[in-house]
Amino acid sequence: MGGTKTNDMTVGNPAGLIIRFTIPMCLGNIFQQFYNIADSIIAGQFIGVDALAAIGSTGSLMFFVTGWLSGLCSGFAILVSQWFGAKRYDRMRHYVAMSIYLAVAFSVVMTVIFEIANEPILRLMNSPEELMGDVKAYMGIIYAGLLVTAAYNSLAAFLRALGDSKSPLYFLIISAVINVVLDIVFIVWFGMGVAGCAYATVIAQGISALLCLVYIWKKFPILHLKKMDFKISLHSLGRLLALGIPMGLQFSITAIGTIIVQGAVNVYGAVYMAGFSAAGKIQNIVATVFGALGATMATYVGQNHGAGRMDRVKSGVRCTQIMILVWSFVTMVVMYFFGEYMTFLFVDPSETEVVEVAVLYFHTVFWAYPFVGSIFLYRNTLQGMGYGLVPMLGGVFELAARAALVALVAGKTSFVGVCLTDPAAWIAALIPLIPYYFYIMRKQKREMVRENNV
Repeated sequence: MGGTKTNDMTVGNPAGLIIRFTIPMCLGNIFQQFYNIADSIIAGQFIGVDALAAIGSTGSLMFFVTGWLSGLCSGFAILVSQWFGAKRYDRMRHYVAMSIYLAVAFSVVMTVIFEIANEPILRLMNSPEELMGDVKAYMGIIYAGLLVTAAYNSLAAFLRALGDSKSPLYFLIISAVINVVLDIVFIVWFGMGVAGCAYATVIAQGISALLCLVYIWKKFPILHLKKMDFKISLHSLGRLLALGIPMGLQFSITAIGTIIVQGAVNVYGAVYMAGFSAAGKIQNIVATVFGALGATMATYVGQNHGAGRMDRVKSGVRCTQIMILVWSFVTMVVMYFFGEYMTFLFVDPSETEVVEVAVLYFHTVFWAYPFVGSIFLYRNTLQGMGYGLVPMLGGVFELAARAALVALVAGKTSFVGVCLTDPAAWIAALIPLIPYYFYIMRKQKREMVRENNV
């Protein structure tokens, strides 16, 4: 294992390990979001509110597509972390090779399908006719770069599975800076408009993927693959798909819900679209801590489950729940009292109507942040133990709650009704997750007692 910088999470203080792993993950999530946020800031400031609305309205659709790939690759990496925790490096490398096959296949098929369905999807989302050209061009370029998105997500997931959450962060910082520079060059200097933002995003992601690959080759001999690792095993592909597809679907189901909400927001016009877009991006930044804690738990639980250390799984969940409640309180205060000033990142303060829409959203949903954090905790813990179906079911509950409320309120009530679909969805998602976690932990405890008595 010479030259590796792996992090064995089966030993040491759980809280300390989780915090140290989460911080780079959190910063990484912020910089990953920075691609679309930088596009929105630069487009909003240099092109105008219509450009901000155009790019903002693609956020839920981008999350649907890239979230599926990210979830898929994260699901594949769970088996990598489990075999790493079990110290079976030959099996670990085999699953890395099989993951590469699947990631390439999915990204190519998705590119073809979404390029064909680009305009019909946007029409289903009620994209205004005056924004259609910009939105269609932006998403077409994003779809063309999905292979690059899959490459980065796969390589970063492999690094995190081995306990390295810092390196993907460094590469994202570099590419985020490149993204901003290219945004300015393409929009301000070359006058490429919204399409320039999309090109900047794809090129910057490609650079982060390339940096990951070079780093793995130089620093992680444990991940150097041989010809024998690529020998196709249908059983192994099946195991990867059994974890990857539910995780991908869970992201996509959540995204479908946000697309439904976006469609409802679009009915209210460009001002509400811009305000809702700005609010969503700001909320995503402060909620990155929840996502990072969740992703950390997937690796932590995966390694400890692989090593048979269920006591450490339980203590890790307990201390992470406390961290989530503390951060929720901080987030609630920040969003309620300072959300207005944060919207100035995206729009000029003179756009008072847009700012008022964003503030209305914050004041409607801020109280529900503890539920968001808990979703990430229990969903990723179950996935780390290899249970993919119930976490996906949580996504189904979330989607059903959003769809039902949107059907009731869209265009029939004030904008507050649409805002309330988020808290309802977050609470609904926890209905299957928390009981199933406690059921699994009791079941595992009974099995351990039975084994010790034999």
